[in-house]
Amino acid sequence: MRWRLATQHLSAPHAASAAQVVSDLLGVQAENRSQAEWAVATRTVGRDPADLAALLDGGQVVRTHVLRPTWHFVAAADIGWLLELTAPRIRPLYLRQLTELPGWTSDTVDRAVAAVLESLGARPDQTRDQLLEDLVGRGLPATGRAMMFLLGLTEADRLVCSGRPADGVHTYALFADRIPDPVRLDRDEALAEIARRYFTGHGPATAGDLAYWATLTPTDVRRGLAGAGDGLASFEHQGRTFWHAPDAEPPTKDPEPAGHLLQILDETYRGYQDSRMLLDAAGLAPRGREASTGMALVDAQLVGSMKRTLGARVRFEVTGYRRLTPAEVVALGDAAERYGEFLGLEAELLLR
Repeated sequence: MRWRLATQHLSAPHAASAAQVVSDLLGVQAENRSQAEWAVATRTVGRDPADLAALLDGGQVVRTHVLRPTWHFVAAADIGWLLELTAPRIRPLYLRQLTELPGWTSDTVDRAVAAVLESLGARPDQTRDQLLEDLVGRGLPATGRAMMFLLGLTEADRLVCSGRPADGVHTYALFADRIPDPVRLDRDEALAEIARRYFTGHGPATAGDLAYWATLTPTDVRRGLAGAGDGLASFEHQGRTFWHAPDAEPPTKDPEPAGHLLQILDETYRGYQDSRMLLDAAGLAPRGREASTGMALVDAQLVGSMKRTLGARVRFEVTGYRRLTPAEVVALGDAAERYGEFLGLEAELLLR
């Protein structure tokens, strides 16, 4: 797990910028935007909130639904071919969920999509609530739930993506306006590229991890690995093959920093499935559906769950899976201070 920590820039050497983090990881899950912004910043040298914000405003990075049916930060240079490759497997989910709602037929969907495109063409950078109001005004059976599925569908079809944030609120704009010249790859090229990029940005990891992360079939992953060729290397461990960058080697020093306070959706956890629980070699964390909102890690291992509360200060409540050592408490205290500095708030660490 120390190797993965270094691959993902969570331990030194950190990435030079938010742009490098997003590009190297290819996709950074961003369902909880504020915590996802920290997930990017904590992997950089400067940990500057303005770094990612400028990329989102300028369109060099978009926040959209891709890979799996959830939000991700993705570089504009990658979003075109990534959507073309992965959207066909998630698009039917949006369409089915939408047409199961009262009043929504295929004809209604077509009318609503056309209305969204017309509205954004006339006035880009609208929030979901603004688009909802517009569709209701046109007599469409739009609700908050319907808008969630409808906009996911338009994102999968490369019609809409994130616009310029408005006072920190997510907005939408036409894909063609934000990504005027999307990179396109044929399917075999795209499969080789996603295999190379995923394993060099998340490795060591397994074929099953990539299949989950990108909603690909095992056959697609095998084709991607074959296409990547010498761009990847591998080793066997406990009956599984782990893939990684060809020039990468396990770290020989303790990770710096040692402690991290991260959301449960962070790529160090959510970026895997088959080998996810290498994060918990001792088997201390509860298995099954995640009940916590965050993770406390020390030396690349889960030592407890974490809850973040924002107010006049930011409070981190850590419930240990076992009694934490003094060194682990110090490492988590340092992580809390870094997070607080990023938010511009004094940080407090409470142990349960």
